[in-house]
Amino acid sequence: MKKKLTTSNRDFLGKRKIALTVSGVLLVISLVSLIGKGLVFGIDFTGGTLVEVGFEQPVELAPLREGLASAGFSDATVQHFGTSKDILIRLVPKEGMNNASVSTQVMDVVSEGNATAVLRRVEFVGPQIGDELAEDGGLALLYALLCILIYVAWRFEYRFALGSVVALGHDVILTLGLFSVFSFEFDLTVLAALLAVIGYSLNDTIVVFDRIRENFRKMRKGSPVEIMNASLNQTISRTLVTSLTTLLVLFALFFMGGEIIHNFSLALMFGVLVGTYSSIFVASPVVLIMGVSKEDLMLPEKEGELMDDRP
Repeated sequence: MKKKLTTSNRDFLGKRKIALTVSGVLLVISLVSLIGKGLVFGIDFTGGTLVEVGFEQPVELAPLREGLASAGFSDATVQHFGTSKDILIRLVPKEGMNNASVSTQVMDVVSEGNATAVLRRVEFVGPQIGDELAEDGGLALLYALLCILIYVAWRFEYRFALGSVVALGHDVILTLGLFSVFSFEFDLTVLAALLAVIGYSLNDTIVVFDRIRENFRKMRKGSPVEIMNASLNQTISRTLVTSLTTLLVLFALFFMGGEIIHNFSLALMFGVLVGTYSSIFVASPVVLIMGVSKEDLMLPEKEGELMDDRP
């Protein structure tokens, strides 16, 4: 009796050329934006002062910007924070001015004509600390990818290791590209989200690779494309259910968690989507392109095993 290769007939790898082309275009757009435009770094990386002020009534931003500019804070960034009654002011660091004096001057400007202004919080990050955080954050991403390369190569095979790192790099670059193209602020919470995306995407990829390895050893007939398609079909329901349940939580955080974690949840939502996509349409096709075969994943025969099978 012939063994079925799969319980469904979705030809995922048959669409690998289209998927890789789409990924290539998105990667080019992301890299061009990152190189030419860069990221809008938050105060965590650039250094400076962040002041949050609350009001009893909605407040217009234009008069506040003009008042801060006339007070010598022409580089100040003023935006609503959650509601029109709350504002967030970001100031670049200035020599000779400490955190207390900056917040005092800002409140003096804001309080003119707005007696109900209440200082909620003040945060200060020095430029040297910001540079160190940016450097350490980049190194953290590189170390994570290197450790993953070593782990997957040890657990599976070097082709799988390269496939997983290519998929993870794909996810990270596209997420960074999203923040660069649309000028979303990149701060420490977004960096934490990127590291979480790496872990999530890797877990999904490992599940698929584990089934591919198992099917390469169990299925005697079938080409690598057929066996890998079978593995993807067998794991697709688990992949989609996990992604959808994760996205439900992230949507709740995005819409109800407030401005502080807005970009964090956005990065995670996008990362989960591209991570699910890459585990199917990037990691496996890369392994296939590199020429993986059954012989690469077969267990080594123990000495004397063939003799024991004789009658």
